[in-house]
Amino acid sequence: MPPVKDAVDIAFAIAVVAAAITASGHAVLHKREARSATIWVLLIWVLPALGALAYALVGVNRVERRALRMRGGMVRHRTDTQFPQSEPGTHFMPLARLVSGMVERRLLSGNSIEPLVDGGNAFPAMLEAINGAKSSVVIASYIFDGDGIGADFVRALGEARARGVEVRVLIDDVDARFSSSSAVKALKRAGLNVAVFNPPLVPARLHAMNLRNHRKILVVDGTLGFTGGMNVDCRYWKPEAPEQAYRDLHFRLRGPVVAQLMEVFADDWQFTTEEALRGAKWFPALGAEGTILARAIEAGPDESFERVRWAILGGVNAAQRSVRVLTPYFIPDQSLISALDAAALRGVEVDIVIPDASDLPHVRWAMLGQIWQVLDHGCRVWLRPGVFDHSKLLVVDGAWTLIGSANWDARSLRLNFEMNVECYSVEFGAHMDGLIQARIGGAQQLTLEMLDARSFPVKLRDGVARLFAPYL
Repeated sequence: MPPVKDAVDIAFAIAVVAAAITASGHAVLHKREARSATIWVLLIWVLPALGALAYALVGVNRVERRALRMRGGMVRHRTDTQFPQSEPGTHFMPLARLVSGMVERRLLSGNSIEPLVDGGNAFPAMLEAINGAKSSVVIASYIFDGDGIGADFVRALGEARARGVEVRVLIDDVDARFSSSSAVKALKRAGLNVAVFNPPLVPARLHAMNLRNHRKILVVDGTLGFTGGMNVDCRYWKPEAPEQAYRDLHFRLRGPVVAQLMEVFADDWQFTTEEALRGAKWFPALGAEGTILARAIEAGPDESFERVRWAILGGVNAAQRSVRVLTPYFIPDQSLISALDAAALRGVEVDIVIPDASDLPHVRWAMLGQIWQVLDHGCRVWLRPGVFDHSKLLVVDGAWTLIGSANWDARSLRLNFEMNVECYSVEFGAHMDGLIQARIGGAQQLTLEMLDARSFPVKLRDGVARLFAPYL
């Protein structure tokens, strides 16, 4: 018989190989993208023990499994609106039908949507709404800072609760667990009902890094909504030095689409706490407030997988005159790159505005490592100077606008839980198109010559960063 040590070594080797076979088999069967599956299989077999462990911790989509289990038996609330399904009477009708095929929500008329540029406009409007709340306030934010402007939000929410207003606050686990300035403790001290989305199932909390609730939703009294790209974060609010504050876009919404924002929050809240928000306090009757056709599009790594990505693809493919993209992170997959290139090749003006400064250097490296693919086919890329611009906006033909929380990267379009709103309106679209064009007017055009002028070490760095694009 072999010595005990040899027997242990043999047993360990068998266990490692079995784990590698199991993990790689799971990746092959469950990873939707071949490149992602290939990377995981290579990692698992190059580092059999560590690779299988890494896949178990961060590669398995536990939220999808948990969401399908919990939400499968969850009675979701959908507003029985008096507003019927509407369709745009333009060349966007196929786009509207495409989105209708993915999203169970109707495209509704009668909405008013107002842009709030930067924290100096958005935060006072949001606080004013909370201070005027009479029955209910719900707020979801990926980052909810307890300092600076965040303390003002905590105070306003606490005062609303003291007036008898029902308040619910949902914060992503990554911010709650890893940020030293998170408002979770302050909100609880104020007696507010606060919940953390998707607390991880493993002590290391690693897989939550890839499954974030990135939605930004504020609904007051069920009648007034806010959404966009802005977190409750003091980096967007510097009254003493406004020129140093991050730039961003947020939106104030009125009309039937507000109920759809509330539905998205209610689903997330029930998923997190098992409390169902129902009744007129949360879902009052809503009347027409404007002329915009709008619909909420929620997306996430569960049953709503890739809805925003499909909406973007549909919008770009519908373009006849112009596509304007404003985004802080531009690392699209090959299908989106091909759609933009095809639009440019058929004569559509394609303008992509990204910030010259970045809060995440490695993401900027990856952007520069692949952005030549759109420049090479006639798309124009613009670098907006100054402080970091976190704005997210897509406008097609000055008539279809996509607003919300999603970025042009794999994290937003495949891994995060996001919330966007599609808007059909020539008036609103022209206004948003003009906003992007004004930013282009003060930006520097990025050219292939500028990319080619980078030194070899910089090109190599950017190329290596690009390899990690599916996880940035």
